[in-house]
Amino acid sequence: MDMPIAPAAVTANTPPPPIMLLRPAQQTVPLVFASAHSGRDYPADFLAAARLGALALRRSEDGFVDELFGAAPACGAPLLAATFPRAYCDANRERWELDPAMFADRLPAWVNTGSPRVEAGLGTIARVVASGEAIYRRKLHFAEAERRIRLCWEPFHATLRDLVETTRRQFGTCLLVDCHSMPCNGGTPHAPADVVLGDAHGTACGAEVMRRAEQALAGMGYRVRRNDPYAGGYITRHYGRPLEGVHALQIEVCRPLYMDEARMAKLPAFDVVQRDMTTLVAALAGLGPTLEVLPGSVRRPGLSIIP
Repeated sequence: MDMPIAPAAVTANTPPPPIMLLRPAQQTVPLVFASAHSGRDYPADFLAAARLGALALRRSEDGFVDELFGAAPACGAPLLAATFPRAYCDANRERWELDPAMFADRLPAWVNTGSPRVEAGLGTIARVVASGEAIYRRKLHFAEAERRIRLCWEPFHATLRDLVETTRRQFGTCLLVDCHSMPCNGGTPHAPADVVLGDAHGTACGAEVMRRAEQALAGMGYRVRRNDPYAGGYITRHYGRPLEGVHALQIEVCRPLYMDEARMAKLPAFDVVQRDMTTLVAALAGLGPTLEVLPGSVRRPGLSIIP
């Protein structure tokens, strides 16, 4: 049986602020934390247009990830979280990754209609939820996608870009921690992992960043895997330019460790996992003095952090 979204999570057609930015009183470490998929403010018109019930839509969320890493400001780093849901607009995609089959009108020629994400139905405006079920009762118009991207995607990335650039100016370097969650088996037939760390196969951050994160998690008893199957999405790959002083690391935490996916509710173990992620935040914050000279970076020409 489907469950309704809590009244506070259903918003009127006038959207709430698209982001939540938590800042420390003073930023003391060259880290920025971001959660692009934990948003849970569902516009009423979106729910009305969906053929799926509320709970099915919510299962595309990285549930409560913003709270798992909520200690970032206390450790001296800002935390940026989307308030809009991933099923409504996905900030971990290019600005214009759209599936033409979703739209009643022709898309502009400059839209990316052929990416693997689009083909899977998981573009900037998703066609399906994480389970593969179609979201909408009808086809959309491009103007609707454009409105969501202008109101949601662009403010998220404008803020993230500013945080990264401000941090780099202040400290000479920046580590962006891209926070997500995943099904427990990590999407592979391999042995289950509790956490998957992604650095775009060594190109998005220095080797010491990956080593420090892996060491901290393993020391707390977590089973850690690198880059399989999540090597890093748009945020990690786009912003991570270690030879220019910007490192990016994606973290995927196994959802069943801390939440009941069937009910989209926290488990009693949530507090334990949250405490451990706080320990991880502190371990990464300790990298600050060495970030600028980390070895193991690979140059990727032609990148810019201007979306």
